[in-house]
Amino acid sequence: MIIKKILFVALLFYVFPLSAEASESSGILKGKVIDAKTWEPIPYVYLHLEEINRTITTDRNGEFRFSNVPSGTITLSAHRIGYMNQTRRISITDQEENEITIELNPSVITGSTVEVVGQQEGVRGSNLEHASTKILGTELRRNLGTTLSETLESQPGFDSRSMGPAPGRPVIRGLGDYRVLILQDGERSGDASATSADHSVSIDPISANEIEIARGPAALVYGSNAIGGVINVVRDQIPTSVPNSITGSATLQGSSVNSGATAAGSLLIPYNNLAFNIDVNGRTGSDFNTPVGRIENSDLQSTNNAAGISYIKPWGYAGIAGSMYISNYGIPPDPLGGHPSGVNIEMEKFQLDGRSEVVFSDRFFKNVELNASLKNYYHVEWERADVAGTEFGIVTTTAGIKANHRGFAFFEEGIVGVWGEYQDFAVRGSRSPDSNSFTGSLFTVQEADFGPLHIEVGARFDHNIARPKEDRPNSAIGNIRQRSFSALSSSASAIYNLGRGFYTGAIVMHSYRAPALEELFSEGPHLAAYSYEIGNPDLDPERGLGKEIFLRYRTGRTAASIAAYHNGFSNYLYARDTGRPNDRIATLNDYQFVGVEAEIYGFESSIEHQFTPNLLVDAGISYTIGERNVDDDERNITGFTGSTAPLPMIPPLKASLGFRYAINSLTFNTKLRYASEQSRLGEFETNTSGYTLLDAGVQYRLDAGGVFHTFTFGVQNIFNETYRDHLSRIKDIFPEPGRNFNLLYRVYF
Repeated sequence: MIIKKILFVALLFYVFPLSAEASESSGILKGKVIDAKTWEPIPYVYLHLEEINRTITTDRNGEFRFSNVPSGTITLSAHRIGYMNQTRRISITDQEENEITIELNPSVITGSTVEVVGQQEGVRGSNLEHASTKILGTELRRNLGTTLSETLESQPGFDSRSMGPAPGRPVIRGLGDYRVLILQDGERSGDASATSADHSVSIDPISANEIEIARGPAALVYGSNAIGGVINVVRDQIPTSVPNSITGSATLQGSSVNSGATAAGSLLIPYNNLAFNIDVNGRTGSDFNTPVGRIENSDLQSTNNAAGISYIKPWGYAGIAGSMYISNYGIPPDPLGGHPSGVNIEMEKFQLDGRSEVVFSDRFFKNVELNASLKNYYHVEWERADVAGTEFGIVTTTAGIKANHRGFAFFEEGIVGVWGEYQDFAVRGSRSPDSNSFTGSLFTVQEADFGPLHIEVGARFDHNIARPKEDRPNSAIGNIRQRSFSALSSSASAIYNLGRGFYTGAIVMHSYRAPALEELFSEGPHLAAYSYEIGNPDLDPERGLGKEIFLRYRTGRTAASIAAYHNGFSNYLYARDTGRPNDRIATLNDYQFVGVEAEIYGFESSIEHQFTPNLLVDAGISYTIGERNVDDDERNITGFTGSTAPLPMIPPLKASLGFRYAINSLTFNTKLRYASEQSRLGEFETNTSGYTLLDAGVQYRLDAGGVFHTFTFGVQNIFNETYRDHLSRIKDIFPEPGRNFNLLYRVYF
């Protein structure tokens, strides 16, 4: 209650008094988006002002209007299926209407981005090159899967940790769980997906307008532990601009591999200075099929719905959104692990988000954003129809203030902010104590250009408190008591424009992660994860040092990149399979949370080249190695003779080769996917054979009567190959799904 009162007072203090002072301080950006060849208006173009995170969609006449934009130079991105994505820098003047015309180039096969640089002041350095990337438009529709991790798997360096098709979670360059932050509209997901492989992510990608992936300094805005990266699913649940007219979309998706069906719809409704957003979807599917039979108990049903409203004025906006995610899904059976019929998980999450922004004129701060979120998450694991096993309940309250400021010293712009989170965590069905945690953070990210060199630096200070509801000094796992941690994380990136389309750069990130509550205090069976989990209340924080160097090349016809990376950890935290049957439940092995010295390193590369106006070829490759140090005690106990051993759950070498061919509004694509054998095995892991898969698809676009239709048909695993994913916890029991026919229809109106 105290936190809610503080948030309410802060909202009153910042929004209403400051809004009067800033009421005439912002500029207006309006204009029209047209076809660069025909000069016809383009409706339903998604526009994004990146620095202040404002979005809007053009109306049927291709027109748009942002009414509350801070003065200065800002980055505008525009995308729509059938056209080249475009980014450009725009100078905004206070108290004036800034009118522009955006010309998008038709592109029958590629979603590559065109930079419109011109001679605008402030566009130097490496222009619009940054360490972060986006997935949107054609690419997002073509790869849209049942889960977020399935949607991202086609990206180089991305994999999926899973216990069946439903509870997949993204893994980036061998890093997953708490080392990859998953956000929705900039807010943490508030679920338990990072704690165990059987817990699913409570975000459905079908409603995403875009998916942002941030690394390096930009990731420190969201957390100190995201050495793997940040994934932000943009749904725009709280509107930030008033559209010219009612806009929306409707989506239908079906898949044969599990008789799956999905329906979704969204509406954005203007009314004077108000904007209403409604977003609904539902998904259902039976057990997944494989070339050797069904994956038993792998069905899923879910719904992810939201409604939001914003009050938008020249001083900024204030909005609120409520959402719910309800999901029932199955965990396949483990004949030897204690649940031969599988486990059924019922999950629900209710969330309330609030956000407000105030724009300033002729001041150091361009704008100040306040945000608050309350999430109530619960799931129960049914071991039999009438027997509830483990239950998880998490109530998370977060609040933050973030400000974009103008330049000082040699920095040209930056972000400063404060953020806090309080989490109440309860587990039933084990000896794990109820507990709570508090995190308070201060962060900043700054940018500067020095001729062709673009620099970003960031820092974040975190203070964490993990507190059990009651101390247990003589528990079976050790002295359970309150723990406190504090540390500074930092990151820097430098990108140099070599000219002629070449860019080179480097990223360094020093990460810090306080042990999670379950890593400190867990004690009990987790049948759905095939494990008996044992926490360690004496764990120290995880600290990592990540390094990356890269080279990129971009022209109108080619986009290529290659990167090498190394992440060293002085105290890498994970649940180690001891191979020892538990004393209480002999069918489950003890999984002990430990901290070890480790390193994860590798490389990834991708290229996309348009050979003709109708033919494009793309290819990618990624390879990751994970190792941990072996100390003298372990060598004495196990007889192991080496100084290092492989880390578990590290993906093998993967590569892909794709072709896209287009005729007018019809695009054909094929992709060959390859994974090598994984024989570098962690404790008690089994070897995974390599595989080669072939996918194909076709996409059709239709503009008719002011309505835009897209049809996407795809076939995955055309030859119905039997294969197993090394990051699947059930790979020794079930292979991956077989041939799948997938149909996606979306209409914009």
